[in-house]
Amino acid sequence: MFGHIECNMSEHILASVLTLSLKIAFTMIKPRFSDIALHLKEGITSGHYPVGTLLPTELELRDHYKTSRHTVRAALQELQQLGLVSRRKNVGTRVESATPQVGFQQSLASVEDVVQFGATHVRVVREVETLQAKGALARLLGCAEGTAWLRISSLRMDEEQLGLPICWTDLYMDPAYTELVELVRDSPETLVSTLIEQRYGRRVVEIVQQLQAVEVPAAMARQLGVDTGSAAMQVVRRYLDAEGDTIDVTVTLHPADRFSLTMRLQRSAG
Repeated sequence: MFGHIECNMSEHILASVLTLSLKIAFTMIKPRFSDIALHLKEGITSGHYPVGTLLPTELELRDHYKTSRHTVRAALQELQQLGLVSRRKNVGTRVESATPQVGFQQSLASVEDVVQFGATHVRVVREVETLQAKGALARLLGCAEGTAWLRISSLRMDEEQLGLPICWTDLYMDPAYTELVELVRDSPETLVSTLIEQRYGRRVVEIVQQLQAVEVPAAMARQLGVDTGSAAMQVVRRYLDAEGDTIDVTVTLHPADRFSLTMRLQRSAG
């Protein structure tokens, strides 16, 4: 049993995060993504890629620029943040505007961003168990002492680069959904919340996300291939339905050198 992710911070880890913050936007991506984004941006603003048309696929761009698919995605994300394109699974990257947006509006992620992460980083289930949340775990999950949960522990792997895992995730959901466990194993690219919606009709309308600096515990260090006590970022996501009730909760541990967070601030209207 690997146990749940602990969330205790120390002065040491806080110092590590200050260092991490200086390079957080550059980990997991190669500098060349900005060059690709600039080239595609010029193609859009010049009319080579007209508004309403689709850009070449990720695979076509990967082959054209002779780079990794991950680098291509980073470039497309840059274009999306500029308001030039929109991206949808099974549709592609659509040109929305020939003029970049200017200004500040806070944006961290969307439900679609999280779904896209699930589609491109496959889940490898390591452990399934039913437990009662007590003490620190109950506080972390925001539930009453003794609340019963079904926990599915897994690694997330890049679909193209099956080397070191991207992260470790403990997912907590109602034990009434036990019948989904095999489906979770058989559908590694689909978010569990999506499977719950498909089976039970409970749809996610909001995700509350909390980030915190932590140290990697020994059991997870072995799974992730990092040193015990090394710096990591813990991301807690609560998936909520239209009534504000929790559908499931995920607690994800990202090793520092495999975590990237991009945040763009835009000016609100008025």
